[in-house]
Amino acid sequence: MNISGCGRLRAKPGKEFTMPVVYLVIPCYNEEAVLPETNRRLTEKMRTMMQTGLADEKSRILYVDDGSRDKTWQLIEEYHRADSLVRGVKLAHNRGHQNALLAGLTTASADCDCAISLDADLQDDVDAIDQFVQKFVEGCDVVYGVRNKRDTDTFFKRTTAEGFYKFMKFLGVDIVFNHADYRLMSRRALEGLLEYREVNLFLRGIVPLIGYRSDYVYYDRHERFAGESKYPLKKMLAFALEGITSFSVKPLKLISNLGLLLSLLSVLGLIYALISYFTHNAVAGWTAIVSSIWLLGGIQLLCVGMVGTYVGKIYSEVKSRPRFRIETNLKDEED
Repeated sequence: MNISGCGRLRAKPGKEFTMPVVYLVIPCYNEEAVLPETNRRLTEKMRTMMQTGLADEKSRILYVDDGSRDKTWQLIEEYHRADSLVRGVKLAHNRGHQNALLAGLTTASADCDCAISLDADLQDDVDAIDQFVQKFVEGCDVVYGVRNKRDTDTFFKRTTAEGFYKFMKFLGVDIVFNHADYRLMSRRALEGLLEYREVNLFLRGIVPLIGYRSDYVYYDRHERFAGESKYPLKKMLAFALEGITSFSVKPLKLISNLGLLLSLLSVLGLIYALISYFTHNAVAGWTAIVSSIWLLGGIQLLCVGMVGTYVGKIYSEVKSRPRFRIETNLKDEED
């Protein structure tokens, strides 16, 4: 990841600098409670950026409804009718946060110079958007939003989250510590992202693989403004497993090493048993035998389960099913 050399302006030689077309991409799933305040803050921020010269008048806010069961889509339609600044994309079925985000970035890539992805719950600091765009203007293609601290998290969530990032680093995954999906990507970075065709999406691991010049924006994450978290413990664990098995084969190597170690220990145990037998020191030990069987059986099942996870991913990839399907796309009237 190269964060040096972010000092060139977005202007061709001999031409005046033009303001970038900025798209804010916000995946939404049952965000009826928070969406009115989110829309108010984002439209206010976007108009301020237009007035200060950070964003072109063609810039837009793009909401992606990921199959919500509440009135999220109705609200998006209302905002679109009332304000040309707002666009909306409705997925035909709930496909999960990562696929909804990719759908929004795919839609935005055709019209924007850069796109900034953020959550709808207002935990991502909206005021940091200016810094994202400024770094883009200075020449960076990818800008990562990184949390300064995790004071708003519970002890359990803070410990497990930081442990996850460290574990991913240990597995050799190029991942930005304390970065979620609050990031800016230029159009060419988005085009690079769309070349990755895997079905099992983990954007935090894919984006650093694209390359190009990058930098960081540090911000304080807020409490959720309203509504409930869409990432309970079960989903967090599933997301972590998705990232681990999508970007590293080290677990398979660890299993192989464990198998080799157990094989050596088994040989040593066999030698010890033979010596005990021939020296008449062997004592029938039902507990030891049963314990050994259960221990080895458990390890074997764990290993088979891990291998099965990878086989399942291969199964998902070879089917090449669509990652999302757009049902409705609210665009500008002139489009």
